[in-house]
Amino acid sequence: MKHVLILSMFLSVSPALAEDDSDRGRDLMTEALRLFMQGFMAEMEPAIDDLQGFVEDLNAYHAPEILPNGDIIIRRKTAEELGDPGGDVEL
Repeated sequence: MKHVLILSMFLSVSPALAEDDSDRGRDLMTEALRLFMQGFMAEMEPAIDDLQGFVEDLNAYHAPEILPNGDIIIRRKTAEELGDPGGDVEL
C-alpha cells in the first residue's frame, strides 16, 4: 500500500518538475515506477508460487467433458496416463 502512496506522490509532483526540467521529472517518474514494480512483485511472489503449484495439479485431470444432459465431468487421469507404472496416484 505504501508503494501506491509513493507512486501517487511522485506522479502529483512530476508535472511541476516537468515545467522546470523535463528530463529530471521523467527520471523521477521512471524511478518511482521501478520501485513500485519491485515492491509489487515482491508482495505478489507468494501468490504466483501458489498459482504455479495449482497449475501443476491440473495435469492430473483430463479436460472437462459436457454430457448431453448438460452435466460437466472432469475425469482424473489414471496412473498409466500420468506415466507412473507403480499405480500410486497422489490425491
